[in-house]
Amino acid sequence: MATPSNVAQWLVDQLREEQTLYQETAAFGIVEEFGDEFVYYNAAGNTAISKDVLKEFNRLTGDSVVWVRSERCWRFREDHDEVGRSQP
Repeated sequence: MATPSNVAQWLVDQLREEQTLYQETAAFGIVEEFGDEFVYYNAAGNTAISKDVLKEFNRLTGDSVVWVRSERCWRFREDHDEVGRSQP
């Protein structure tokens, strides 16, 4: 039985492999690998990753990964990034 920690580690592995991890792709991958227990549909009707998984993902990645709002993806931090995890 998978846990949020297992799913978060899978996300980290996917990010390391791809260098950029789009939320929609990640959510579909989670459903494929672990089932729909770790995703939900947000108010806009999009598939989203559960808060428990994201909390663990944030713990595992710390400040080394940023969320790029405009592209709805995670990537590794670069020198030009603003302070904080969320980038424009």
